[in-house]
Amino acid sequence: MKRLHWYVIKSFLGPFFMTFFIVLFVLLMQFLWRYVGDLVGKGLSMKILAEMLFYASFGLLPYAFPLSILLASIMTFGSLGENYELVAMKSAGISLYRIMKPLIVIAILVSALAFYFANNILPHTNLKFTTLMVSVKQQRPELVLQEGVFTNDIDGYSIKVGRKDKKTNVLYDLLIYDHTRNKSNESVTVADSGFLKITEDKKYIVLALYNGVNYSEEPVNTRDNMNSKPFRRDKFKEQTIRVKVNNFEFNRRDEGIYRNMYRMLNIKQLTLMEDTLNDKYYEQLRTYLLQIDINPTISRKMANLTAKHDSLRQKLEILPDSTFNFENYYNGLDKWVKAEIAMAALDRARNNTQNLNLYQGQLTERKRTINKYEMERHRKFTLSIAVLIFFFVGAPLGAIIRKGGLGMPVVVSILLFIAYYIVSMTGEKSAREDVWQMFTGMWFSTLVFLPVGIWLSYKAVTDSAVMSTETYVKIFNKLKPGNLFRWKEKNRELSS
Repeated sequence: MKRLHWYVIKSFLGPFFMTFFIVLFVLLMQFLWRYVGDLVGKGLSMKILAEMLFYASFGLLPYAFPLSILLASIMTFGSLGENYELVAMKSAGISLYRIMKPLIVIAILVSALAFYFANNILPHTNLKFTTLMVSVKQQRPELVLQEGVFTNDIDGYSIKVGRKDKKTNVLYDLLIYDHTRNKSNESVTVADSGFLKITEDKKYIVLALYNGVNYSEEPVNTRDNMNSKPFRRDKFKEQTIRVKVNNFEFNRRDEGIYRNMYRMLNIKQLTLMEDTLNDKYYEQLRTYLLQIDINPTISRKMANLTAKHDSLRQKLEILPDSTFNFENYYNGLDKWVKAEIAMAALDRARNNTQNLNLYQGQLTERKRTINKYEMERHRKFTLSIAVLIFFFVGAPLGAIIRKGGLGMPVVVSILLFIAYYIVSMTGEKSAREDVWQMFTGMWFSTLVFLPVGIWLSYKAVTDSAVMSTETYVKIFNKLKPGNLFRWKEKNRELSS
């Protein structure tokens, strides 16, 4: 039995490590495609780029673990089934559970490793990556001028390029607004062509222009007409704009700025931040309730409802006023007094409505921040549990489809992972927007795919033909109207 277990383990580990690195590479390529706009033209060294990819790979590992487990388990058991090795093992009296037993242990270890990684290592790497990414985004670009769009990256100038030759980097049909004198649109330059370059010491941006015209308005300080601005037009064959810059060098930001963000905390720290943010949320809610311009007694009552439980605090009850009849008093007033009371009440209601809308927006934003921390705490568990779920989905599915290699397993794995991702994102969005409870939204994908894994495991143990087309053809034929009628008649004959 030990030899059999070692054989199954060796058959699993090879596809697992292979698919793990393939999946990680694909996810890294997706990352580069996503952030390529933030990296191009920054003049970054290979050291900075390598460091960024290194930290980004750590952030992708929680997604690589479940997908590689799924793909490796399908490939392993599919290959064993395709080569009739599973049939031979079952013929020898070995159940599918006993064959899967050593791999279940490996899946549990990988799940525990994924949880430890997400809780202890990933917060530090996320902090490093976020700090580095913000530093890169704020890095002064080696200006990349886009066609048909005004660019304001050069201090004091707005530049629009009509066309750009990608091979020679020559710029055509340039329109430049000079704002260096803090006067808008008083100096405009039009040029047929030009090109942009950075000096070797990276201290200056040089824009060379050819065959253009300078348009400018020169104010005249005369007593007769202080607002007179004569128009000036100067042609040129060659002109150079030289601008000094100070922030081409890469400056790494302080990590302490982002240390308390939700992606940079472990479970213990997330729990503490949730308690702190919840206290601030309810304190702000009580403050807003007291600021609403309504009956003070009702305001205090509403504020007390949101306060923490205090056994020593006396309960404030709102009692009806039986000594004053407002209706009789109001009906006895003059119509103009009634109008003034109505207008005052209307203004009061409008002010309360505006304040409530403002308070609601602020409280909603604060609640979304709290939800991010709570979601991150749940995500550390769900991603590790997903490793186990995908194993119990992939292993029996591989035994059922009996196809090894990278063909059918890859297709099935991608479809299952896409389905899992859609379900997971649906649950997370519902939880983030408070449509569902946080536990229901974050564990929705687990609640959906866990029964699928149990059902597939049952079908694999009982050797059910889940993927057989003949089975579904027979079921479809039985459901046809003619065949269904004959089946009912046959049952009637047998019953009679």
